[in-house]
Amino acid sequence: MVTTLASRHRSSSRSPLARFLAEHPGRDLDCRGLRLHYLDEGEGAPVVMLHGNPTWSFFYRGLVEALRPSHRVIVPDQIGCGLSEKPADSRYQYTLASRVHDLEHLLDQLGIQGNLTLILHDWGGMIGMTYAARHPERVARLVVLNTAAFHLPSGLRIPWALRICRTSRLGEVLVRKLNLFARGTSWIGCKRRILPRPIREAYVAPYDSWDHRIAIHRFVQDIPLHPGDPSYDLVSWVEQRLGELRRRPMLIVWGMKDFVFHRGILEEWQRRFPDAEVHRLEDAGHYVLEDDPEAVASLVHRFLASQPRSRAAD
Repeated sequence: MVTTLASRHRSSSRSPLARFLAEHPGRDLDCRGLRLHYLDEGEGAPVVMLHGNPTWSFFYRGLVEALRPSHRVIVPDQIGCGLSEKPADSRYQYTLASRVHDLEHLLDQLGIQGNLTLILHDWGGMIGMTYAARHPERVARLVVLNTAAFHLPSGLRIPWALRICRTSRLGEVLVRKLNLFARGTSWIGCKRRILPRPIREAYVAPYDSWDHRIAIHRFVQDIPLHPGDPSYDLVSWVEQRLGELRRRPMLIVWGMKDFVFHRGILEEWQRRFPDAEVHRLEDAGHYVLEDDPEAVASLVHRFLASQPRSRAAD
């Protein structure tokens, strides 16, 4: 996949995607018979960055470069996303439980057993916090970027666009045939500025066909809204254990103009983690790392430097 994408963008050595692929070629791991692509750069205490939908490791490129001089930075592409394999439903269950199993397999294979920092965005928050609830002794610090780790708080609803994509035939056409979910998010994910076209193209490059957009659609379909939804019970289980992670130092950096992970979601994080360090970026949106990469990187770097290993993680 790296070779294929690189060949398409070789004509411009200045392309953001071409530079990313050249500077961060990553590695592949056999994950239960599927190819999982990931970045593993730098040395030091491990920092694992988990993306959501419809992004991939490209989202974290600036943060990787900021942290790798002092930390070992690991960024997987979720199965079906980025440069990882994109299997059909017959070969992979696109559920939260599968995502967490993939993360466990990757970190076990890399020998990462403790003093771990998780950086979480979008659905990566639910994946990472499920891992943390299962292995609290391994997790030392948490960085939260416009994400969730609990059911939608009472009185809140998911946006109508997600409801359409989640359940309707029209949603399947919009997501998988027209690629409007990935393309649309690259347009509206930033609020300070419209992302330059080469950056938008980099975000959607791995999702170049109906088959390669399966994970984008399955992520939306896996949003657990009602009892009986495939991931509902697992999210409920995680919710009940979030209190066990309260002693972990937590940094929250939030784009306040995110129409999905909005102010109400942030307030729920603060209710559950009252000691968290919170920074609100008032004019940033869902792609907070694109709206203000320097500010986020500076906050994360300072947080990691100032927080010793949590005694609760020993």
